[in-house]
Amino acid sequence: MIRPILLSAVLTGIFCACFAVGIDWLTDMLQRGQVIGISFASGFLGSLFASTVLRQWTEKK
Repeated sequence: MIRPILLSAVLTGIFCACFAVGIDWLTDMLQRGQVIGISFASGFLGSLFASTVLRQWTEKK
């Protein structure tokens, strides 16, 4: 039971880290509200990404 939770957390973390690197190049031009919105989008999309990947892996088994 703990393995899917950890795998989801790791995938979300990797996605968010990659997303943050891309956003880092733009942060000099963004205001605080925009950074908050982008951070929310990063977490939201990272969670969807992890759920999608895990669902595809479990369907193949």
